[in-house]
Amino acid sequence: MSVNAKATLVFIPFPSMSHLVSAVETAKLLTARDESLIASILVMKLPSDTKISSYTETSPHPRINFLHIQQNKSTSPPLTKNRMLGLVESHKGPARDAITAMMQSQDGRLAAFMLDMFTTPMIDVAYELAAPPYIFFPCGSASLGLMLHLQSLHDDRGGDMREYGDSDAAIHIPTHVNPVPAKVWPARMFDKDIGFLDFVRRYKESRGFVINTFLELESHAITSLSADEKFPPVYPVGPMIQSGGGGGTDEIIVWLDEQPRSSVVFLCFGTKGWFEGDQVKEIAAALERSGVRFLWSLRKPPPKDTMESPGEYENPEQVLPQGFLERSMGVGKVIGWAPQVAVLSHPAVGGFVSHCGWNSTLESVWCGVPVAAWPLSAEQQANAFLLIKELEMAVEIKMDYRKSSDVIVDAETIEAAIRQLMDPENKIRLKVKEMREQSITAVVQGGSSYNYLGRLIENVMENNF
Repeated sequence: MSVNAKATLVFIPFPSMSHLVSAVETAKLLTARDESLIASILVMKLPSDTKISSYTETSPHPRINFLHIQQNKSTSPPLTKNRMLGLVESHKGPARDAITAMMQSQDGRLAAFMLDMFTTPMIDVAYELAAPPYIFFPCGSASLGLMLHLQSLHDDRGGDMREYGDSDAAIHIPTHVNPVPAKVWPARMFDKDIGFLDFVRRYKESRGFVINTFLELESHAITSLSADEKFPPVYPVGPMIQSGGGGGTDEIIVWLDEQPRSSVVFLCFGTKGWFEGDQVKEIAAALERSGVRFLWSLRKPPPKDTMESPGEYENPEQVLPQGFLERSMGVGKVIGWAPQVAVLSHPAVGGFVSHCGWNSTLESVWCGVPVAAWPLSAEQQANAFLLIKELEMAVEIKMDYRKSSDVIVDAETIEAAIRQLMDPENKIRLKVKEMREQSITAVVQGGSSYNYLGRLIENVMENNF
């Protein structure tokens, strides 16, 4: 091995765009900090996902490359929400062979595996190849603690969580200050077959957690996780913010440039967020009654019974109240896909109606824009609870809303939350502004995340396997 030999980090994200992007951002952070590190991102091939293929065509960084693998088609399980574990399991052999061949062809050593929260079966491959497995966790520290506690509760009860479904029960979780209501637990906890807990059960076999958060935002949760000597160390190295424009960005920014400072409420529900027509009309009525300037990312529902992302309306008038676009002209703008960070960074934006996905939560903090919380799925309800009840940095639209329900949030509720959000005297504005400053300080030299990142790299380079 030469003096200039590199240390390779193998990232294995779950094959969805959000998880792949999270892996790439983590890889960028690590390789930018230490020039002796290179990253290989293993991409599991899905025949239906063309977005992943197009994304990986251009390497995002000179020391990051993509390693494409495909499992034996004869054993390939169909990708459904309940077959995620089988999908990852079926890639273990091809992953091992591809990584072995890669390392034999280059001058360097295999330093560590960086596994996704949903690719923990690959821990077996890491140990087989004598490299320590870490988990890069794209959600927050409080969510990590919640998942671990609920997995333990589930197993202690023999898998029967029915008594908590649709109940007003709340339980103490060490990573939270307040008891956490069952109504904000991930909906999967109440499924008959809770497949994602199979991933969670293996978390403690890792050598540590690389988390997209920062100490000042989640001090209680991080302190709680770090206090458990039996638990792998946590490395809060965020916020990792993905910037970048896209189609229609210039037109949106030009419109925002014409609006007064902090006057616009931005409504955006993530890459998977959408509503049916009845709910869209309630949102429109709320915006119209509030009189607040708005920028609304309105997405078209995907085809039923698919895992596709929402699309774009050719004519949004087909779902909006009659005459809404004409009446709101000059005050509001309805768009499709939104360049979220670019919008939140604009001085005209003063509030964010959000689904509370963790990336969106960090972006709102980074840009200093307060949130009205309207979660849809996954761990978003728990994120909303954290923002509203624990950190007091958001107003509530409906904290326990689930997209899978038939509930319609009425215009009056939405309007009241938007008015509260945009009130310049609302105390949450000061809290968000203070946290914005702390988020920026965390990632610069001497900051908490900067120091945790250095500690992580030291441990990885030691490769004390």
